[in-house]
Amino acid sequence: MVDEIPDFYAVIPAGGVGSRLWPLSRADAPKFLHDLTGSGHSLLRDTWDRLAPLSGEDRIAVVTGRAHRAAVESQLPGIPDRNVFLESEPRDSAAAIGLAAAILHRRHPDVIMGSFAADHVIRGSRVFEFAVRDAVEVAREGYICTIGITPSEPAVGFGYIKRGGELIVDGARDASLVERFVEKPDLDTAREYVADRSYLWNAGMFISRADVLLAEIEANNPQLHAGLLELAEAWDDRERRGPAVDRIWPTLPKIAIDYVVAEPAAEKGRLAVVPGHFDWDDVGDFASLAKLNSGGRKNDLAILGENARILSDAASGIVVSHTSRVISLIGVKDIVVVDTADALLVTTSEHAQRVKHVVDALKLTGRGDVL
Repeated sequence: MVDEIPDFYAVIPAGGVGSRLWPLSRADAPKFLHDLTGSGHSLLRDTWDRLAPLSGEDRIAVVTGRAHRAAVESQLPGIPDRNVFLESEPRDSAAAIGLAAAILHRRHPDVIMGSFAADHVIRGSRVFEFAVRDAVEVAREGYICTIGITPSEPAVGFGYIKRGGELIVDGARDASLVERFVEKPDLDTAREYVADRSYLWNAGMFISRADVLLAEIEANNPQLHAGLLELAEAWDDRERRGPAVDRIWPTLPKIAIDYVVAEPAAEKGRLAVVPGHFDWDDVGDFASLAKLNSGGRKNDLAILGENARILSDAASGIVVSHTSRVISLIGVKDIVVVDTADALLVTTSEHAQRVKHVVDALKLTGRGDVL
């Protein structure tokens, strides 16, 4: 039995479409609402189940779009209505996480909050729990803490965190200051990072006292901070909340939390990192989805879809089928086939990152009906 962390609140930002997973992931059914691992649950539900033992079900908040409220609540029947924070439109991660911080700080001034994306895959829940507990202890000391993933390979699809000097904190077994963030590297650079052993994958998890997070936002983007506080002041009044969101939310700066919180805090020596020794993937494209569902075996064919009808001979890659069509694959390697009622995608793992370009092209041609 896992002991709940009494002053800890888990926040799940559930936004973004996941355009590199089109046509599976769409505006009305984004990535976090899908079962991409064969667990029988959506990524959102898996995230909830992973966090509930640490915070308790009554201390998990989800930040999502108004259009996704019904789907979120149907998948998370245990979530209190007051803990569903609705955005009128996407404004990126700083606004989403900052909104949760402002609301929770107003309700619970001493709260420690952790932000965990709704659409990531984590395996090794016990090891994940250890890392979160370490990060909470670091956050108690006034640091903003992130969990960096110990690299298993020289991945070029992730950003990296460079560990600096060791940070001694009671109750945290392994913590360091963050020296710097680095963007997605090329393969040679990624190999250097892995060999160096002081680099971790940036998984976008942040644990902090809510007041510390808000102070960092205020220092680096006063306009965003002022809007968040005004929203929080009105939030728990049902009559005032909707008009306040409609008026204020569209005016908030659209910026990632890395740029308004994490990187400035690192420069000031106020950002810490604890290593996560668990399996993690942000499932950013169909190549990573194929690898995830084939156990990394390149010669295997991963198949997703409850009623998929697939015939294969000497084929590898991934097939996602949401139709009753029979799909036959013969002698093709690293293939990606996604078959839905109104759109068919065929590509290879090598070109999986380019799926986003198709989505951008469809937007330009006005084909919103398939997005």
